[in-house]
Amino acid sequence: MADYARPQTLTEALRLLAAGPGRVLAGGTDLYPAAAARLAGPIIDLGAVAELSGLQSGRQSGLRIGALTPWTALAEAKLPPALRALQQAARQVGGRQVQNAGTIGGNLCNASPAADGVPPLLAVGAEVELASALGTRRLALSDFLRGPRRTALGADEVLTAVLIPDSGLQGRSAFVKLGARSHLVISVAMVAARLVVQAGRVVDAAVAVGSCSPVAVRLPAVEAALRGALPAEAVDRVRVPDVTEALAPIDDVRATAAYRCQAAVVLVRRAVAEALA
Repeated sequence: MADYARPQTLTEALRLLAAGPGRVLAGGTDLYPAAAARLAGPIIDLGAVAELSGLQSGRQSGLRIGALTPWTALAEAKLPPALRALQQAARQVGGRQVQNAGTIGGNLCNASPAADGVPPLLAVGAEVELASALGTRRLALSDFLRGPRRTALGADEVLTAVLIPDSGLQGRSAFVKLGARSHLVISVAMVAARLVVQAGRVVDAAVAVGSCSPVAVRLPAVEAALRGALPAEAVDRVRVPDVTEALAPIDDVRATAAYRCQAAVVLVRRAVAEALA
């Protein structure tokens, strides 16, 4: 394989990967900074593979988001209120230049514990579609992310799409993020919440926290406590242990583990309140 290839189709890209190991380039907003002085090849640049971009209704149901869809396109698309959290996150992924170049698939494959796109996608029960020359497979996003900078992506695979089921398109959502400043910063903690209200009560809830564990996680105890609540009492049902016991934060240059836990509780309550507003 040459040091650099720019396939025009997914079939061509998968054939190149099957021929030998290569580094996949999407928007480059993670790959280039990590390369330091030189980006070592072989590089497979997916930028010309048009079939990997855009949003469309799924073949069966739900929504399909091409892996090369940039954050700006997501932020500006007409999407249901359940995906408001994803659009709020899209507007906070770096500056405008990063949002124009960076892709949703690259954000997931980079597998940072602080990846902004992950909590909103966990809150809608997203799956990822992975393709190789041998075929395609689907994984829940929670199974795809295995740890910091670790995923279930095979050496011969490309993440081709993010799939959101019909159930994930119900209700309203919100995303809140805490960092040293509002933008252009890695978060201390972030939360996405999606709630479905029927007949005056919360009938379904999904809450996910990022930057407070090796991978972003859902909060099943919080979700269970929210179900059946009146909107006016929902925030009061968010108990501290239900949040903190699901997390595994660390001390680093941005915050202590204890502070992250405290921040996560506050952000969960804010996200729930905003989703119900």
